[in-house]
Amino acid sequence: MILSEQEKERYARHIILDGVGEAGQQKLKKARVLIVGVGGLGSPLSLYLAAAGVGTLGLVDDDLVSVSNLQRQVLYSSEDVGHSKVNVAKEKLQALNPHITIRANECRLLEENALELVQDYDIIVDGCDNLFTRYLINDACVRLGKVYVYGAIREYSGQVSVFNFQGGPSYRCLYPYSESVKNATQPQGVMGVLPGIVANLQGSETIKLIAGVGTPLSGELMLIDLLTNMFQKVTIARQENWGENLLV
Repeated sequence: MILSEQEKERYARHIILDGVGEAGQQKLKKARVLIVGVGGLGSPLSLYLAAAGVGTLGLVDDDLVSVSNLQRQVLYSSEDVGHSKVNVAKEKLQALNPHITIRANECRLLEENALELVQDYDIIVDGCDNLFTRYLINDACVRLGKVYVYGAIREYSGQVSVFNFQGGPSYRCLYPYSESVKNATQPQGVMGVLPGIVANLQGSETIKLIAGVGTPLSGELMLIDLLTNMFQKVTIARQENWGENLLV
């Protein structure tokens, strides 16, 4: 994956970074990352991964842009209301970085299509807003040996972790599966800046994993509380039955 002169100029601040360099930027160009959901988390996340030069960026979402999205989903503007999120996102991300490939999948990630959607990517990043989809992401990643970069938001708090990395814990090690999650819904309230903070941490983990720099949040859960300005890490223990009873 040779960088063109235009790409070298575009990514100059990455290339002069110790630990990244031109070799790391070439890894980013070669990488394939799937973002499941381009709403609160996926919106800022996709902007930064596209800007960073992730070579192939997949997007999965079946929703339309609504007025209530605009408080936090910074990829969209008022003129986008009523239009497909993934199609609008693809157009804007391609305009931001014409050197990368954007694949828009206007659908939900379901039990019947999870493996097909996930299989062509190296890293799967969670931008969804419901618990059941998170188990589908996790289980597809376990089945196919993919890394899962997790993020979740609720009111003023957020969580970030990396699952299924080099034999590390999975999402099920943190939250054992229950049939009740099929009907679970997320709280409606969320501070507008929170998704950006969590998504940027997810983006940082993704770039680190690709470039091979730093220490990933595997086996650790980052907890964020904006009301108290608390950032705390807790250990996640790997459970022996983490690969049992997968949904896909």
